[in-house]
Amino acid sequence: MPITDFPYTDQQVLELAKKYPTPFHIYHEETIRNTVRGLKDAFSWCPGYKNYFAVKATPNPHIMQVLKEEGCGADCSSGTELVLSDRMGFKGEDMVFTSNNTPLKEFKKAKELGALVNLDDLSHVEFLHKAEGLPELISFRYNPGPERTGNVLIGDPKEAKFGSTKDQ
Repeated sequence: MPITDFPYTDQQVLELAKKYPTPFHIYHEETIRNTVRGLKDAFSWCPGYKNYFAVKATPNPHIMQVLKEEGCGADCSSGTELVLSDRMGFKGEDMVFTSNNTPLKEFKKAKELGALVNLDDLSHVEFLHKAEGLPELISFRYNPGPERTGNVLIGDPKEAKFGSTKDQ
């Protein structure tokens, strides 16, 4: 997909490459903010909609701050991401914790911080209930399996390893 609104000229990128070791990433704050605002506008029909940014995608404190200012939450998949998000000022339900093969200490951290806990499979319910006690609110990652066909972006749901199925 061509980038039609790339904010830098080829010459500017070449000058940056002379100044900074390559490879490097270039982030454009205005583009990030406009993209988040466009997403919020697209879901304006849904009261209470909140986008949760996958911290593992770019655990960059500067970008996380921009996303927080734009009203995003933090989607965390590890204890480290929970701690980073907490230190960046995301609190309580501004964080959601979705993880697989998760040690108990990370579930404890999510509960301690008041993050929403999104469980990967039903076995985690009994595990948490016995070991730590369930948070007041939990949700489940859904795996549609053969109910849905895939595409180049999401892959084939029939091959997904994680999530609870409709039958469960």
